[in-house]
Amino acid sequence: MSYIQKLTPGKVLNLREEVPLEEEQMLSKTLVQRPDLGMTLFSVATGQEIGRHTATGDAMVNILSGIAKITINDQVSIVRAGETIVMPANIPHSLYAEDGFQMLLVVVKPEVNA
Repeated sequence: MSYIQKLTPGKVLNLREEVPLEEEQMLSKTLVQRPDLGMTLFSVATGQEIGRHTATGDAMVNILSGIAKITINDQVSIVRAGETIVMPANIPHSLYAEDGFQMLLVVVKPEVNA
């Protein structure tokens, strides 16, 4: 059984190839979706935006390529390929593609009692 979906276990992967950048498009590929954990790959074309929203868990963004302008509450950060930022739970945030970017998003939510 594989817990991470849509990726081949034991194979060296380039995550950027899993969600190619396409002009004026936003693509996503969900790898894990559980009540307490989500992992999703995204590609966001230049000028596209993931609008202001909140998440019930801490959201860690790892930029794989390009440049994202990430706003957390009113704090703006420029995040480049190879860099990571954590967006705290329940705090409004948005992401804008200064230069088309690809990212791995990991959202960690409170544990769910079994």
